[in-house]
Amino acid sequence: MKDYLKTANSKVLWIAAIPVVVIVIIQAMIFYKKAKNAGKIVGLSDSDAKRAFKVGAKAAIGPAIGVFVVMLGLMAVIGAPLSWMRLSVIGAAPTELAASQMAAKAQNIELTDPNYDIMNFANATWVMALNGSAWLLVSGLFADKLEGVQKKAFKGNPKKLSVVMSAAMCGAFAYLLANQVYPSFVDRGKMPYMVAGIVAIISMYICEKISKKHPKMKEWNLGISMIVAMFLAIVYKKLIMGV
Repeated sequence: MKDYLKTANSKVLWIAAIPVVVIVIIQAMIFYKKAKNAGKIVGLSDSDAKRAFKVGAKAAIGPAIGVFVVMLGLMAVIGAPLSWMRLSVIGAAPTELAASQMAAKAQNIELTDPNYDIMNFANATWVMALNGSAWLLVSGLFADKLEGVQKKAFKGNPKKLSVVMSAAMCGAFAYLLANQVYPSFVDRGKMPYMVAGIVAIISMYICEKISKKHPKMKEWNLGISMIVAMFLAIVYKKLIMGV
């Protein structure tokens, strides 16, 4: 475990990750300038544009917390450089976590397994990279054709498309959750996983209810649920299991 983490956090990987993150920063600056120039076209003053950017920056804090929490978890397994680079490019914390978990599962091992080694880490890097590449290829090659597919498959009804996409995501993440919770029934040592899963579900449900009255909170729901779930799982492990 320690030997592979030395490779995962090596200078070589830091050097490989930095250019990608720099490109993302440059892209963000380009989008910022183009958005600012577009504001003048529609009659938006500089003060209004600055205020809009400030509101957007504040709204981004909530989702960023969820990404940050996942990054901390990934750093412990796949190292800091790869975690930083992947979440800077994709930014979809659940997707990157799911990809790394699936990579481990394909080799009959868990992310938290003490036997997780350099080969498992290498497999995770490929799965995460190929997963992101597939998004880019599909978007680049078929984005203009998706509208036609939507009309044929869903008769142009965006609500049906939304339901199917939501169901697919729920199914994928429910599968990942079940893989973590089920072992708890046969191995008491993995009970914190079940506690974390149950607490996360309850916490997200409560947060969603609250955010209906306070819409601004909705962007914070994922981060809050993850932090609460991890905290109570640790409390359970320390107080109940005495580990």
